[in-house]
Amino acid sequence: MRHLLSIADLDRDGIESLLDQAESFAEVARRDIKKVPTLRGRTVVTLFYEASTRTSSSFELAAKRLSADVVSVKASGSSVEKGESLKDTVETLSAYAPSAIVIRHPQAGAARMLAGWVDASVVNAGDGMHQHPTQALLDLFALRGRLGSIEGRRIWIVGDVLHSRVARSNIQAFQMMGAEVTVAGPPTLIPRGIESAGCRVRHSLDELGEADVVYLLRMQRERMTESFVPSIREYARLFQVNARRLGPRQLVMHPGPVNRGVEIGADVIDSDRSLITDQVASGLAVRMAVLYQLLTRAGEPDGPSGPVPIGEPA
Repeated sequence: MRHLLSIADLDRDGIESLLDQAESFAEVARRDIKKVPTLRGRTVVTLFYEASTRTSSSFELAAKRLSADVVSVKASGSSVEKGESLKDTVETLSAYAPSAIVIRHPQAGAARMLAGWVDASVVNAGDGMHQHPTQALLDLFALRGRLGSIEGRRIWIVGDVLHSRVARSNIQAFQMMGAEVTVAGPPTLIPRGIESAGCRVRHSLDELGEADVVYLLRMQRERMTESFVPSIREYARLFQVNARRLGPRQLVMHPGPVNRGVEIGADVIDSDRSLITDQVASGLAVRMAVLYQLLTRAGEPDGPSGPVPIGEPA
């Protein structure tokens, strides 16, 4: 694997290999000294054209924990604000000879286009409404930690599926690992023809009780150019998941940021059924595993296989 642009770049064995690798790095996080020399001498560039807290911070910390040098560029405050194109920005950053570039961009396909311009490995940290593969991987890691396996589990993805790159990546990843996926939301927020991806569609929460896992999405109003629901209050009345709508065995996930009182009730966020904190914690180990496998070509014939031998701290 040279790039990670989409969940489609992986098969089930590839996903399991990454999750196994992440387990090794999660063990590192429990040490007093949390840094290892695995990527010493490498440079990782993070290039974010959209606001981010969880993804940008976890990628930066993941690279630093692996002893890589990190160059972090955000559109705000950079030459991008002066009109510099993506290609020119990348050509400038290429002077640092990066081994990997992590990019988040509002346009679908930006990561794939970047991969054609550079020698570095490219990681898609979210491109428009297209894909967010590392989010899907960290969600699988968090679920594996709680359930062991999602084979045969029923997962409902509820909310603004239309504008969600997370939903598109997770539908693929969950099904690849053997789960049954249902998407639910107002008709205006469900993409036409999404059934062709192998998932079921529901326009109410009447059957929510069948779900083992309920994955909630926020209303992505920053991507909306028109009104998709009569009002936020009406949306919350019909589709907010709170303690009254959940059974005791059901788990709840959310990629963040959370809009309390809209798609999810505060009584759920702060309950033991919530995996939201687990998801955030999983992001670091999973993104360490992604960078490791890309930059050492783990799993390839001439590369290491199996979990990384962690060795001594850096």
